[in-house]
Amino acid sequence: MIAERLSRLRALMQQKGAGAYYVPTADFHLSEYVNPYFKSRQYLTGFTGSAGTLVVTMDEAALWVDGRYFIQAEEQLSGTPVKLMKMGEEGVPSVLEYLSKLPEGAVIGLDGRTVSAAMALRMEKTLSTRNIALEPDMDLVGDIWPDRPPLPNAPVYVLGVDSVGVSAADKIADIRRVLVEKDADAHVLCTLDDIAWLFNLRGGDVECNPVFLSYAIIERDAAYIFADKSKFHACVQEYLRQLNVTLLPYNDIYEFASKYDEGDAILLSTASVNYTLYDKLYDKAIIIDEENPEQLKKAIKNPVEIENMRKAHIKDGLAVTRFMRWVKENVGKEPISELSAAAKMDSLRLETEGNLGRSFSTISAYGPHAALPHYAPTEESNLAVEPRGFLLMDSGGQYYEGTTDITRTIAVGPLTDTEKKHFALVLRSMLRLANARFLYGCRGLNLDILARGPLWDEGLDFKHGTGHGIGYLLNVHEAPNGFRWKIVPERVDSCVFEEGMITSDEPGIYIEGSHGIRTENLIVCRKGEKNEYGQFMYFETLTMAPIDLDAIDPSYLNDTEKQQLNDYHKLVYEKLSPYMDDGEREWLRKYTRAI
Repeated sequence: MIAERLSRLRALMQQKGAGAYYVPTADFHLSEYVNPYFKSRQYLTGFTGSAGTLVVTMDEAALWVDGRYFIQAEEQLSGTPVKLMKMGEEGVPSVLEYLSKLPEGAVIGLDGRTVSAAMALRMEKTLSTRNIALEPDMDLVGDIWPDRPPLPNAPVYVLGVDSVGVSAADKIADIRRVLVEKDADAHVLCTLDDIAWLFNLRGGDVECNPVFLSYAIIERDAAYIFADKSKFHACVQEYLRQLNVTLLPYNDIYEFASKYDEGDAILLSTASVNYTLYDKLYDKAIIIDEENPEQLKKAIKNPVEIENMRKAHIKDGLAVTRFMRWVKENVGKEPISELSAAAKMDSLRLETEGNLGRSFSTISAYGPHAALPHYAPTEESNLAVEPRGFLLMDSGGQYYEGTTDITRTIAVGPLTDTEKKHFALVLRSMLRLANARFLYGCRGLNLDILARGPLWDEGLDFKHGTGHGIGYLLNVHEAPNGFRWKIVPERVDSCVFEEGMITSDEPGIYIEGSHGIRTENLIVCRKGEKNEYGQFMYFETLTMAPIDLDAIDPSYLNDTEKQQLNDYHKLVYEKLSPYMDDGEREWLRKYTRAI
């Protein structure tokens, strides 16, 4: 099937004169997670991970994936003609290095709407030395995909100020002040979460992410949203009219962008605007290339959002705790599989008042599958959960009060000494970062060693970031805050930590063929003491669910770590127990007892 699809693609490439075809994992808005309509890379390779770049030449098809997906990609590409390229591994060329080896004068086809302007410009600059050209007007996959899913059409809704804390009118006025500061005439937005945040709107066009397909332009005295009007009920259209926002057809953005003339200054981020749209603007206008101002403003949650997020995490913690109890009491007594466990977790969230669904596809991984950090169970891979070892459950929910993301690794039976030691190492790593005290000005790069230190001491590591920013009833992955030990240019996650930023704290250990362990809480950055040394900062933990005491050998923890765990569990009990029945409360008391 994959070979036949690639053969049809190559026939079109030959017809169009393209020596190579470039397929990223993105929609027209460069989203991390995309609607099925945009899953061209998955269609051509069979690889279902959320990130990866495919290059098809007349002789070879190569897929680049990062460390999160090495094992999964090996499994899913097996038996196909697609070659796996493990990004960052010794001897593996980057995508650009690979493309640079094409014959001189070659043409690389791509759909410019799915590639960032920054990436396309970098490609042009690098490849021009070999006279290799980009042809950005090629949606060849669309021509060979007979049953391509339709574009989504979920309704758009408004969030009130009681939910988000600041009106859209005030946010737009703030962006216009930025236009004045930058001497810009207009600000162009392509990123869906920035648009949703700015206008206090949410939708359902991307699974698990409450956004809607749209573009936006903010001028000094006008504002425009480009989207399918049928998604906007009359009350939402009236809301936009009161904001003096004009609603225009989705695809009109390209013609509209062409109206900007010489001397017009446009504020945009080339990393966040697709190449086709950038090209329309660059033709005449002056480009002010800076990060979208919405990005940082969105990341700094206001007091209303933080208080609502606390409420969301109590709701979510109840669901996760009930799931943990269900697993503990039923494993070995009734059939439980990775898929049925995921379905149980999802159903418990959906039963919770105010839940709007998942914030990402639930990761339910038993035994050796937990060694795949972003494993997603399928009917073909579905393992039975046996009464021994670990079940790793990484899941999250969307609530009217915010977005959650939590991982708990649950002992479902006897553990080996190695498993107990590894669980303790991950717990120590998570606690050290959660309890950090640091001076204002620190970035994730400064703090990441707190989490990796216990693992590095043992010659261990994990091949993913230690934490990512998280949205407010928005994307579960959100720039620009994060924890990472080195800068990864495409991951915009190394900003200075500001009060109000919410970030995940999720170290892990992954032993291929054996087990995987990850413990994840969300933490919000707060201001602490200010003295002659400066402003000190700390983290408040938002996530409220027990960490499995059945997996903890206290001998692996020092007195400080034991106290930190006991303090956390005391707080979990205080926050969750008032909403539980007697049986649940008794179970929680046992699993939050002091050690």
